[in-house]
Amino acid sequence: MPNTQAYAAYNAKDHLKPYAFDRRAVGETDVQIDIEYCGVCHSDIHFAHNDWGMTEYPIVPGHEIIGRIKAVGDKVKNYKVGDLVGVGCMVDSCHTCSSCQKDLEQFCEQGMTMTYGSPDKIMGGVTQGGYSTQIVVDESFVLRVSEKLDTKAVAPLLCAGITTYSPLRNWNIGKGDKVGIIGLGGLGHMGVKFAAAMGAEVVMITTSPEKGADAKRLGAHEVLVSTNEEDMAKHANSFDFLLNTVPVAHDINPYMPLLKIDKTMVLVGATPVDLNSMNLIFGRKHIAGSLIGGIKETQEMLDFCAEHNIVSDVEMINMQDINTAFERVMKADVKYRFVIDMQSLKQA
Repeated sequence: MPNTQAYAAYNAKDHLKPYAFDRRAVGETDVQIDIEYCGVCHSDIHFAHNDWGMTEYPIVPGHEIIGRIKAVGDKVKNYKVGDLVGVGCMVDSCHTCSSCQKDLEQFCEQGMTMTYGSPDKIMGGVTQGGYSTQIVVDESFVLRVSEKLDTKAVAPLLCAGITTYSPLRNWNIGKGDKVGIIGLGGLGHMGVKFAAAMGAEVVMITTSPEKGADAKRLGAHEVLVSTNEEDMAKHANSFDFLLNTVPVAHDINPYMPLLKIDKTMVLVGATPVDLNSMNLIFGRKHIAGSLIGGIKETQEMLDFCAEHNIVSDVEMINMQDINTAFERVMKADVKYRFVIDMQSLKQA
């Protein structure tokens, strides 16, 4: 009998449905995690719908995993049964390339092993994610979670959190910097919280004026409506950094005049954008991209969250409601991240 219950996409068109499969046995350096919560990321939807043309079915999504350790291998050094832990977007890498040696496993030259959808080196087929009752992971890709934080609201930190924290850290954002967060969604709301906690002057940049009050509640000092040309002109050449979290195809050219000379806009949404190179040439401005973070940096992010009491704003759902949640995410109808209570799957 399969040892793991889950919800999976069986093809690109149908709803996710119950699925049962076997996780691997606990190896010498593995931990077995009883999953309590799993966040719902837009990437889960892209994978389920094969939007990126790389999905092998059936696929169990989910890479924002929080749970407690149920068993450990004989050579596990850093964790014990009962520890509260997390698993993010990756569960393995080559460990030996220059990127891995620099704690940048997300850029592994052999390709990181994603939590779901990557070739499974041990079981064959592809890895399966956190919309499931348990997972087995090498301890080097497990993250310690503080008991001080609201556990269910920690789950999205494993993707939305590190995706926004990493570029803010990499570009050394801190006190005295004027930072624009473009887009107020699952990623954007975390960007606002982190930038504010780092001491920056935070401006929420949005096309939706009605989001202003919520942006300030989250920590933004000011709200800039990007469709207001007069207000955009007032902010020209004043930003030290822009974090663009918009998850759909869009024109980034209107934002470029906001940057000071030699400053950078970082894109974290995996989506096509339009760019006029003249907006880079005049002002020697930069466009960059950023993926999640390595394991060391992700642990740093979780520790930062514990220190500053930062978690995601979440809406809880049962596993059986995942298809409705997918539809609402695609309509941007959630503030700001869905999290699945995995007890609903275990009881079923």
